[in-house]
Amino acid sequence: MNRRYFLQSAAAGAALRSHATASANDRIRVACVGIRGRGGAHIKGYTSLPGAELAALCDVDESVLAKRVKEVESKTGKRPQAFTDLRKLLEDKSIDAISIASPNHQHTLQTIWGCQAGKDVYVEKPCSHNIFEARQIVAAARRYNRIVQHGTQSRSSTALQEAVQKMREGLIGDIYMARGLCFKWRDTIGHTPEEPAPAGVHYELWLGPAPKHAFTRNRFHYNWHWFWDYGNGDIGNQGIHQMDLARWGLGVKYPTRVTAMGGHYMFDDDQETPNTMVAAFEFSEGGRKRMLVFEVRHWISNHEAGIGAESKKDPNTIGNIFYGSKGYLVFNGRGYQSFLGREQEPGPSATGEGDHFANFLEAVRSRKASDLHAEIEEGATSTVLVHLANISYRLGRTVRFDASTMTCPGDPEATRMFTRPYRAGFVVPKLSA
Repeated sequence: MNRRYFLQSAAAGAALRSHATASANDRIRVACVGIRGRGGAHIKGYTSLPGAELAALCDVDESVLAKRVKEVESKTGKRPQAFTDLRKLLEDKSIDAISIASPNHQHTLQTIWGCQAGKDVYVEKPCSHNIFEARQIVAAARRYNRIVQHGTQSRSSTALQEAVQKMREGLIGDIYMARGLCFKWRDTIGHTPEEPAPAGVHYELWLGPAPKHAFTRNRFHYNWHWFWDYGNGDIGNQGIHQMDLARWGLGVKYPTRVTAMGGHYMFDDDQETPNTMVAAFEFSEGGRKRMLVFEVRHWISNHEAGIGAESKKDPNTIGNIFYGSKGYLVFNGRGYQSFLGREQEPGPSATGEGDHFANFLEAVRSRKASDLHAEIEEGATSTVLVHLANISYRLGRTVRFDASTMTCPGDPEATRMFTRPYRAGFVVPKLSA
């Protein structure tokens, strides 16, 4: 990695910060990074917001990049700049913020690069590929004084904000357990052979920090989620949303012990991550113990607590259930519903959404990280739970966690899995003490 991307003089850093602050009072120039799948929602979000200009697009697949450039030009009447290498994009001082929807293994390093270049950052979930990275991404936001939003957009839902507030006020009493449900219909990915990367795909840039591996179709667009080198399984894909909501509603931070088991129980294919998993987390905070249970299923499953049942055509059950001494409360994706007393009588309920991209830009303008609905430290904390569950699953045993040292005490094998070697030129720097 060229030295100029990591080391900025005080004068250069001040100039970048001054530019970002000045621009934030007027028009915010945003660049979207990783624009094939989820990146399409980023493009739609920013091109729909007044006061935002989608100034640049970046993707390592030139065919995807060309397609998106045409779409943005058609919608806005202005052609955005196009980049295949994020480092070149970051040299443009007129860009105020970057919005990242690249694969998981790129999230932390690209966010750090953005912070070092004086940009504010919206980064998709999960914000890190491992626990070491979860600490470094927060450290980067603090060191470079950047606004960094995590892409757990349910935090911007007005209905779920109301639900959490009501639980804090005691609507369902003392909450002792939260569940996260990620029952999502996913078919087999089959087998794909090694082959040369397609023309126009900058595969070395796509690999980034990940180990070198021959190109296969299954390790590329979307299916990278199911390989440990790039993704974190469905608990870190769809599941990080429900994990974050479970922790938020439960009112806890880090667990003391984690147990996960499961496997790749169906299909003969290339997938490495489990398609069925149950993880249990025990928390001990404020003199009380609480439990979080998280379940992943990839095939035929039932609905629970009404989640998913509103649509006969939707086989998915994606949501949360909170259990308290006075009742239980359900997050169903569109809002919440509560059920109170031994008779489980319907209680308060609401539906309502929010604009997570708009919230990010509001904080860019105010320069107050506290204005963010999913400030990066909140996202990183939830992401650590995902990683602990995967470590327990891969080791085949319970792991204990000490938040004061950010280690698994007496378990060097588990603690070693908090990070991994990085390829030259794509090393995630150690910024935290």
